[in-house]
Amino acid sequence: MSYQDFKGNLNGYYGTVCAVLLYYYNTQISMTIIPMQEGIFTVTPTKDFTRITREEVKTADKGLLTMAVCPFLIALANDIILVDTGLGFKEEGKPVIIKVLEDAGYKANRITKVFLSHLHKDHAGGLGYMDNGTFIQNFPDAEIYLQENELHYALDQISSHSFNQEILEEIAELPNLILINDTTGTIGEHISYEVTGGHTPFHQVFWFKEDNVTAFYGADNLPQKSYLKFHIAYKSDYDGKKAMEDRQKWEQQAKDENWTVLFYHDISKNVVAF
Repeated sequence: MSYQDFKGNLNGYYGTVCAVLLYYYNTQISMTIIPMQEGIFTVTPTKDFTRITREEVKTADKGLLTMAVCPFLIALANDIILVDTGLGFKEEGKPVIIKVLEDAGYKANRITKVFLSHLHKDHAGGLGYMDNGTFIQNFPDAEIYLQENELHYALDQISSHSFNQEILEEIAELPNLILINDTTGTIGEHISYEVTGGHTPFHQVFWFKEDNVTAFYGADNLPQKSYLKFHIAYKSDYDGKKAMEDRQKWEQQAKDENWTVLFYHDISKNVVAF
């Protein structure tokens, strides 16, 4: 199968696929991307998330947002990475993110790095949970990377429904937390980041590069593929104009450089090869 044929297949069935090995010019490579789909949710103005089935999407309340929540596992040669962590919900007493990982064949202790784009509760909630006043980490063996300014900003948003302040205070004290201060940089050989602003003041995005393949995660500056169709500055963003401009730039780069793009909130296509 050629790279172009494989790329076309990716776009066709990523709504149902649970894992994919990327190919580059007929050669299987080591990067693996697995969407950690937690489900589809309606979201109220006060940021209450209610899970619905795929069949209920068409009949969901049009006055509410409807979105998927989908962290990503990226397996590289020397790292197993989790990109954002989901809502932090539980099912039958087990964190959903742990259950989804295990369904994909991974234990939580195999995660070596966790990257957080920003600290809204639907992205950072899966880092852990409270149990009788004690914070239980879901990924205690992983290094957790976060922009320091994003943490300070989030801790100041006391009245915002977008943040879980109890969890944020615990995250700030984690011994395995690595705070990033640079606005651009690299982590190891295969990972780079950039503070973009847009959705939040210190929102950051990531590139994962290995064997001539680039996977790009634009987080909530590019949460769904449909955002590329409309050049809109959304009022829900801290700086909607900046997020819009980033999307236009990234779409062209993705086409020029054949990126694979990860969409955290897309209901049907979480991973698309350009």
